[in-house]
Amino acid sequence: MLELEFIVYYKVQKGQTLAKVAKTFCVAERLIVKENRLRAELCEGQILRIPTQRGNAFTAHEQATKALCCGSDKRYEEKNGTDILYPGMRVIL
Repeated sequence: MLELEFIVYYKVQKGQTLAKVAKTFCVAERLIVKENRLRAELCEGQILRIPTQRGNAFTAHEQATKALCCGSDKRYEEKNGTDILYPGMRVIL
């Protein structure tokens, strides 16, 4: 399993969603969920650990592959916290 170092602690602001926080830090939503053991929506004042796995966001199209997005299947899984890829999915390159 990939060991992640945490470089940022972030305090959730009023009205922020997981998607907005992930986009701000260019981190896959799944990694934030996993590393913070989230089981519910974010709430104002909640402190999140933002992992170092970063990259540019990309919306996958029908011809996208894990290797095309990140160079290899393994690197894709490390950056995105999943082995799933489908058209329309937001992924981190």
